Amino acid sequence: MARSARIAELKLDAARISEPPSITVPGTVKKILPSSRRSQSEKVQIAIDGADSRSQNLRIENTLTDENGDDVRLKKGACVEVTVTAKDVNRRN
Repeated sequence: MARSARIAELKLDAARISEPPSITVPGTVKKILPSSRRSQSEKVQIAIDGADSRSQNLRIENTLTDENGDDVRLKKGACVEVTVTAKDVNRRN
């Protein structure tokens, strides 16, 4: 069966739940960056393990929610898992 036929068959299978491609990688919180304004929340800098030096650091807001719905914050040195998910793999720029 040709590759395009297999792809078409998978797309037609109603029982199959299509999920966008994703990857989860380990990281470590390296810095806590205080906000410069009260209206902004502090940020954390996460070093992604195994990434090259140009794309190793990621900065996100330090406003997270745990499984109980409580607000939590990351601390320096915390081990984290970062998941990157593609929105639309068929769209090309």
